[in-house]
Amino acid sequence: MKYIIMIVLMAGAINTIQAQELFVFTEPASNMSAKSIGVRITNEGMVNPEFKSRSIAEVMFGFNKNFMLHAQGFTSDMDGRYRLEGGSIYGKYRFYSADDIQSHFRMAAFGRISTSKRPVYTEDINLEGDNSGFNTGIIATQLLHKLAISASVTYNKAFQKDSRQVLGAPQPDQLIGYSLSSGYLLLPVVYKDYNQPNFNVYLEALGATNPANGRSYVDLAPAVQVIINSRTRIDLGYRFQLAGAIDNRYNKNMYLARVEFNFFNAIK
Repeated sequence: MKYIIMIVLMAGAINTIQAQELFVFTEPASNMSAKSIGVRITNEGMVNPEFKSRSIAEVMFGFNKNFMLHAQGFTSDMDGRYRLEGGSIYGKYRFYSADDIQSHFRMAAFGRISTSKRPVYTEDINLEGDNSGFNTGIIATQLLHKLAISASVTYNKAFQKDSRQVLGAPQPDQLIGYSLSSGYLLLPVVYKDYNQPNFNVYLEALGATNPANGRSYVDLAPAVQVIINSRTRIDLGYRFQLAGAIDNRYNKNMYLARVEFNFFNAIK
């Protein structure tokens, strides 16, 4: 029992040190703690053009230091009344790590497959509730003491289902996505133990290009985050478009509120 407690404390400390990597709108190359389980509840509010909201329930499994898996379910009132839209499976494998004291560089490959019963009316692709399809990509993350910087490139492919296509509306096919994220640990100024609350600030740039016609968009997404006892995480963020030529986008203007709970050493 004594050794189990020590493992949990060490895992919490590691999570605290790397808190500024827990980006709000993207994933880092680092994984969650090995043999851990996480539960997330996310609410998103969108103006498109009237206010709509989506809730995402998510369970995450950290099988080892290199591989993790997410399972998500989506519900929203995007089409009039709140209903179950679909689900998603996301996996990430960390294949490179160069670690040093208070710094590291990591790279990971990821993939997602999603299903959704929503009608389709834009060439944008959002695999967290709006489209059926898959994606795959690469993430690279650099941690430098209290600053974390991360970049990703993603290939997105929508499954074409004519029965859900809105007549006369653009049809999604492929998108190349990219992101550049930064996170900074503001508090604690001096780390003493894993019980100290962490306060992080983030700024992320999110974009995509349709390779068929060259139309693109770029969003900016500032966010704040509190982590309590290295187990409970609270995120608040807002995403808005800086420039773009893709019409009727799902996530053009969107707030995000999330709470996450982590259970260390939960997988035997």
